[in-house]
Amino acid sequence: MTARDIMTQNVITVTPETSLEELAGILSAHRISGTPVVDPEGGLVGIVTEKDLIRRNSRLHIPTVFRIFDAFVTLERPGKMLEEMKRVAATSVGDICTRKVVTIEPESTVQDIATIMSEENVHLLPVLQDGKLVGIVGKVDVVRALSSGEA
Repeated sequence: MTARDIMTQNVITVTPETSLEELAGILSAHRISGTPVVDPEGGLVGIVTEKDLIRRNSRLHIPTVFRIFDAFVTLERPGKMLEEMKRVAATSVGDICTRKVVTIEPESTVQDIATIMSEENVHLLPVLQDGKLVGIVGKVDVVRALSSGEA
């Protein structure tokens, strides 16, 4: 079996301008865990999941700081606090989506898909053919394929 056999072809998508409230409604109404983010031409910009939405609403993490002589040193990597501030201030999908997206091709095997999901720690994989979004495979699709015995 390949991605073509198990993917959802009618992919629900959002744009970077989609509000977070609208995103929550879409995920809830369609009972999906995430969706690709596309530009006006349908090109893949990123992916956004329930985890991104939940993380956006979590408390702001204040980094640990200690003082040595006249210098203040943080125990976080540089830029982490700025990222946290941006996350809390997010108002649209473009502010919280993952832009480095792991994708697969229609001919990717179920075994390859399972390996990618496991190694990359992702649960949704957009399926691209010639650079165009043609489907999406979620972990539930892989489990369903495995349970059918045809994978």
